[in-house]
Amino acid sequence: MPGFVNRLPVRRCLTLITGLLECLIFAGTVFGWASLVFVLKTEDYFSFLCVNTTGVNATQDLDCSGQDEQFSLVFTIASFLFTFLTLPNGFLFDRFGTTVSRLFGIFFFTVGALMMAFLTAALSNLLFPALALLAAGGCFFQLTNLQVGNLFGSHRSTVITLYSGAVDSSAAVFFIIKLIYEAGISLLPSFLFLSACSVIHLLRTFFLMPRGHIPYPLPDDYTYGITCGETRTLSLEHITANRNMEMTPEIVEDVPVKQEKSFRECVLSRLFWLHVLWLSVMLLRHYFFIGTLNPMLQWLTEEEPSLVSRYINAFAITQLCGVLCAPWNGLLMDRNKGQPRAAGESEQEADLRTSVLPLFLTALQCVVFSVCATIPNLPLQYFTFVIEVINRSFLFGGNAAFISVAFPPCHFGKLFGLVMALSAAFSLLQYACFSLVNGPLDGDPLYVNIALTLLILFAFTHPLSVYLHCRSLSSKRATNASS
Repeated sequence: MPGFVNRLPVRRCLTLITGLLECLIFAGTVFGWASLVFVLKTEDYFSFLCVNTTGVNATQDLDCSGQDEQFSLVFTIASFLFTFLTLPNGFLFDRFGTTVSRLFGIFFFTVGALMMAFLTAALSNLLFPALALLAAGGCFFQLTNLQVGNLFGSHRSTVITLYSGAVDSSAAVFFIIKLIYEAGISLLPSFLFLSACSVIHLLRTFFLMPRGHIPYPLPDDYTYGITCGETRTLSLEHITANRNMEMTPEIVEDVPVKQEKSFRECVLSRLFWLHVLWLSVMLLRHYFFIGTLNPMLQWLTEEEPSLVSRYINAFAITQLCGVLCAPWNGLLMDRNKGQPRAAGESEQEADLRTSVLPLFLTALQCVVFSVCATIPNLPLQYFTFVIEVINRSFLFGGNAAFISVAFPPCHFGKLFGLVMALSAAFSLLQYACFSLVNGPLDGDPLYVNIALTLLILFAFTHPLSVYLHCRSLSSKRATNASS
């Protein structure tokens, strides 16, 4: 991989590295919620929801279940928006291009960071819009960066999954903020720094990203970004005369090469809906785990603050490994590149066939993670943290990579957004699950965890369907060849 990077043009190297850092630091910060909740509780956010109750032997206990429920609702809304907003963002991205989409994202993230910087416990309810804006901004960063994979040909899926893993790892940013807070520095300077980084985002938008889209397959001598205040463009006549000359994404999209499936045909396909099911059931499991991690650890540690903090730190540290785990999935997706294909087999069919194993492994990992999370054993949660991070990296990376190989690139933004939006709507069930645990189940998540584990089994229908679809295509080719 280092040798591959060394052979790339400087601008593409800078785009790759800065995009990775952008995803790693900003895109998925909301998923570090468990670390931030620990700080917010110390700052007495929503503390007015804690009530005195009479416990065993007439002792006075402080019941903060209402506070935990409110924190869970904040994360539920933010995580929902992170995924659901991908739908309108995808349409915006496909229609207006990268620059417009990124300017929206920078604005949302900056305002959200500034709100977090100046929040106080007296304004606890403003956590809802603040975290929602951070999620919305991160969603734009993720979507506009995924297309960077188109710059790297046979390593396309690897780059896409690497970026998706970086989004997972950005959850560790709130952990770093927690450590800074414990060192005696308030939340104000930390979030002011995040908001000030908007200058870097703006520079990257204009100099290291395209105005429109990065096409796939990539035309020869493709360039993008502003150079000395100008962008290089060519007329349609030049492109027609010489297809190897530089082309802008907008012109490439206007030159029909082959008849692609319409957006409606993609949405109505079986592959699309089984992919939605595959993502939704596993996303619900992850969001429920993250959103209830703090109260779950309090329950397992019998509300020992130092022990809860230790496990929260351990979970946050494992988040950093997401960026290291995600490329494994991409390498599995790209393993057919450069290898001879079966007679008559298209590159898309070969990519689709290769995706079966990653889809299956992701579902299998999620079952193992869910089983470990179900067992009420505190030391076992260290392993649960590890497998959760690995699985989430495979899940998000595999989702983007599968959509990029299974459907036409011209619909990527819309389809990616629709898949995420539908799975986001399904993930709202996490709040109902939390209310069930916090109410009738008296804080014991065992039965809900078992139900979620059984639900994940439906995810295996997707790799099975893709396998049968590829086998059907192979049979048709064999029949056509013999006739």
